[in-house]
Amino acid sequence: MDNNTTVMGADSSGAGVTLVTKPTKGRAAEFFSKFCKQRASLASGIFIIFLAIIAIFGPHLTPYDPNVPDYDALMAGPSAAHWAGTDEYGRDILSRLIDGTRLTLAVSLSSVLIAAVLGTVLGLLSGYYGGWLDRLIMRGSDVLFSFPDLLLAIGIVAILGPGLSNVVIAVAVFGTPSFARIIRSVTLSAKETLFVEAARSMGAKNVRIIWKHIFPQTVPSVIVNVTMKIGGAILAASSLSFLGMGAKPTEPDWGAMLSMGRDYLSIAPHIVYFPGIAIFLAVLAFNLVGDGLRDALDPKTKN
Repeated sequence: MDNNTTVMGADSSGAGVTLVTKPTKGRAAEFFSKFCKQRASLASGIFIIFLAIIAIFGPHLTPYDPNVPDYDALMAGPSAAHWAGTDEYGRDILSRLIDGTRLTLAVSLSSVLIAAVLGTVLGLLSGYYGGWLDRLIMRGSDVLFSFPDLLLAIGIVAILGPGLSNVVIAVAVFGTPSFARIIRSVTLSAKETLFVEAARSMGAKNVRIIWKHIFPQTVPSVIVNVTMKIGGAILAASSLSFLGMGAKPTEPDWGAMLSMGRDYLSIAPHIVYFPGIAIFLAVLAFNLVGDGLRDALDPKTKN
């Protein structure tokens, strides 16, 4: 399929029709052009790619073993040997941050993807079928919305028990309603379009209409919401680990590192500073990329 648009118009005498071919940019090129114009989002996207590389190749990038203590360098400040200093056991903080990137991103990504799948399915069913199913799903979402996200996550982990797998479940539970509500809104608009009505009049089954005609229209909203929810998931997972309900203290989780270092804040503040900065930058980057994706995927946004 080419990237040209053919326009029909009358000639000067009004008797004929002239075909004029105007080149247009492909959707991918148009999206990339819009996204690149937002420098903060572009820089954040590059930073996220950098985090992904660290998560994939982390074990090969750490200057020291992140779990091996060095009792001759307890709580040493940043230096040429240890760029981010060492913790209370003499472990290299930079190595633990690099190794913990994989853990932090895995927990946040998995929880958000679970929430996206569940919320998208519920939103499609709610918006398309309506009736008692719509009321049931939306009222259930309202119940979950009535709790603060972190408080709800704490309650779920308290019931299930501490551990990263339960943190994933907790973060996914409080993230699902927002996906359901957003996808429901898109579905309500999409099911009234002419091509959906045409497919229905031709005898297409509801499952095919939902999957082939309505779901593709929800994809931009899902992508944007996933990106913006990852930052919140990182913050929630780190908060639970900080409270001792997530990763074990021995694991190089950013939240657990903050928790272990708070007792030494007055004498070795670098133990807290570097994990805190890592969490701050990761959350900010995902939020900025989400804003950029929302503007770039919005057809109402002009170049």
